[in-house]
Amino acid sequence: MKIILDDTFTKQQLYPFTAVRNAADIRIGILTVREKWEKILGYAISTNDAGINSPKAFSDENDSPAFISSDIVPTKKWLDKMLLNGADENMLKDENEVRVLKHAIDIVKNNDWALRKDFELVTTGRKSQPISGTNKVTAAHNIFIEEGAKVEHSFLNASAGPIYIGKNAEVMEGCMIRGSFALCEGAILKMGSKVYGATTIGPNCVAAGEIKNSVMFANSNKAHDGYLGDSVLGEWCNLGAGTTNSNVKNTAGHIKMWDNATNDFIDVGSKAGLLMGDYSRAAINTSFNTGTVVGICCNIFEGGFPPKRVADFTWGNRKYELEKALEHIDNWKKIKGQHLTNKEKEILLTLYNK
Repeated sequence: MKIILDDTFTKQQLYPFTAVRNAADIRIGILTVREKWEKILGYAISTNDAGINSPKAFSDENDSPAFISSDIVPTKKWLDKMLLNGADENMLKDENEVRVLKHAIDIVKNNDWALRKDFELVTTGRKSQPISGTNKVTAAHNIFIEEGAKVEHSFLNASAGPIYIGKNAEVMEGCMIRGSFALCEGAILKMGSKVYGATTIGPNCVAAGEIKNSVMFANSNKAHDGYLGDSVLGEWCNLGAGTTNSNVKNTAGHIKMWDNATNDFIDVGSKAGLLMGDYSRAAINTSFNTGTVVGICCNIFEGGFPPKRVADFTWGNRKYELEKALEHIDNWKKIKGQHLTNKEKEILLTLYNK
């Protein structure tokens, strides 16, 4: 069976992280949604973002594809059952084996579950690299270190959840980590960081300070002190030194957060931090209110609390000029040895002109 992960009906509800990607490429746990499907099935999975919208997109006319909503986060047990019996509403009710993302804040609400499931999926039948004796370790059986990773002079407590250190990642001296936690390939956790579960630091990210129940997709930086809690950063984001977000209201009441699907603020519960779209940045000592949503390609630098909803392509309190936005994104990508691609430029131009 050929599977296409389709976000036609989920794109708005998972904004800002679906502005420049299919929902299948959202990272939750260790892997993205697409990577989970591919890891379980053992072959590449297509998405509808390349114009694939009918069986005619395939050369084999007799092989009709199955369109699966990209907001479904599978496990092996659930996927095996789905392939055998077909998907239906009842199958989506088994929260131990499948989760459905209905709002972007659901990424952090379900990250502990996803980390545990991915840890089992990625490490079963494999042997971890040795844990250096310079570290203070609790529940070593629940820690997996990939080849090329460096972890020295740190505290690793996996008694409350697994700890996964990806290939060529580095945990610098003096870090305190409590699972569940994933530091993905090539990522760096800087000296003296304090990290609580359930946290994912995506590939090639740089993280520091105090982090709790948050997800950084890839290539983003929170490289200094400051608090990040119950939050999600897309790709190529940067938080300046001292930047902090609130994740609980002073009243401890329920939080209203922007929802693109309803074009309104909705109740998301009593804990919600910052959702920051791709290519966005915040200046030093920025303070984000509880339940803030920042769009893509924003540069936040003025005093006071930013609004709880910051529109795409915002520069301070005005519209970002497109050419400057593209130039600045490319500057940040150069720091990590990359460049803004033509495909990225086309996507951003289309979004800018909406």
